[in-house]
Amino acid sequence: MTRIQDPFKIEETQVAMNEASEKPCKNGQPQKHREQQTCPINMSSPLVTSVARRDARPLVLEGYRQLLEPWGSLISAPSMLSIITQNMGSLCSKQRRCNEADAEENAQAAEIERRIEQETKAEKHVQKLLLLGAGDSGKSTIFKQIKLLFQSGFDEAELKSYIPVIHANVYQTIKILHDGSKELAQNETDSLKYVISNENKDIGKKLSEIGGRLDHPRLTKELAQEIETLWRDAAVQETYACGNKLQVPDCTPYFMDNLLRLSDSNYIPTKEDVLYARVRTTGVVEIQFSPVGENKKSGEVYRLFDVGGQRNERRKWIHLFEGVTAVIFCAAISEYDQTLFEDENKNRMIETKELFEWVLKQPCFEKTSFMLFLNKFDIFEKKILKAPLNACEWFKDYQPISTGKQEIEHAYEFVKKKFEELYFQSTTPDRVDRVFKIYRTTALDQKLVKKTFKLVDETLRRRNLFEAGLL
Repeated sequence: MTRIQDPFKIEETQVAMNEASEKPCKNGQPQKHREQQTCPINMSSPLVTSVARRDARPLVLEGYRQLLEPWGSLISAPSMLSIITQNMGSLCSKQRRCNEADAEENAQAAEIERRIEQETKAEKHVQKLLLLGAGDSGKSTIFKQIKLLFQSGFDEAELKSYIPVIHANVYQTIKILHDGSKELAQNETDSLKYVISNENKDIGKKLSEIGGRLDHPRLTKELAQEIETLWRDAAVQETYACGNKLQVPDCTPYFMDNLLRLSDSNYIPTKEDVLYARVRTTGVVEIQFSPVGENKKSGEVYRLFDVGGQRNERRKWIHLFEGVTAVIFCAAISEYDQTLFEDENKNRMIETKELFEWVLKQPCFEKTSFMLFLNKFDIFEKKILKAPLNACEWFKDYQPISTGKQEIEHAYEFVKKKFEELYFQSTTPDRVDRVFKIYRTTALDQKLVKKTFKLVDETLRRRNLFEAGLL
């Protein structure tokens, strides 16, 4: 086997070759060595560019043989060819795996891009609605109505998930009434009418303790009977009449009238039970729907966002203010004589007024439509005949003019006008052309909610056509 010679002899050989390459021709000009000896392979030729292909290996090996031919005395050709052959096989194999991996990666990237493009196009046709309002204004009930009206509603598993919620509502309500009667008995002048009868005091104490727990037991027939007994106590009924002072929930009479059914061992909540159930909204929940039903091609598609209305939840609102088509603001007009759950010194209607005014002035709502839902009208029409509207400082200039239905309509129109005035007072001249509509609503009335949202849909579609220059 030929071995590599002494380095000095290699250098001498190189010098000799250089000298031979510059021998003068007959005309006296230097004669260059043949191009093949200094660069036997053209690097841009197909012979080199096809290295990565298996069918090109014989050509490549032949090229290397040509390259090594002038240096045969210096390097062992068989040894070098063996190394080249091994490296060529490894190179081709690695190159093939890399190509396959690149092809797969490119295919995945293309699929991701395609999906993003599809979703982006779809998002352009989805309009964003923001459901805002103070705590207990009925926002979450409206949100549930949308699910029932324009989606598939609640399946059996979802209905069953409301069982502990409804049972907790029952226990918490009877605790509020029991503890409230004791408070009124101590502080009111005619305190005797708020004193619970002796035979019911032990029951009241027991139920108050259960209502104060974090984890409430399932409602049984026995417990339901005791709750009904306490509910019918004259002192508790008097206390319920003062519910505006005690944060008694609106669902109280409904659940108390259905105790027997709620305590059945095979109880599954109805849709109406779910609508009456009270769960404080924390965070953000959303739902996508079309008021015209499943056939979304025939109408607009909306994504409705519901957020908690309590003060400690409002800091989350700002993150949802961008890109809003319309704000649906819920104002519970029946709460003009009630105080906040989180601040018993603040009137709920005053809180609603200040909150609505703040929302109207937000810079990102410059061209946003506003839909004002004057909610809980069903409670308002019963209360207005008993509790004067001017109990609220904002409505202190209200003057009753009649009784019955005429008085109810007069009081409602007065409240509506107050909100209209507030809207225009809080709207700068550059925003007067945005859409503003007021709707009378009762969140528990499914037919009314459906009608209202169809009107909202029609209003927003007309606005879109107008902005597109089609109206």
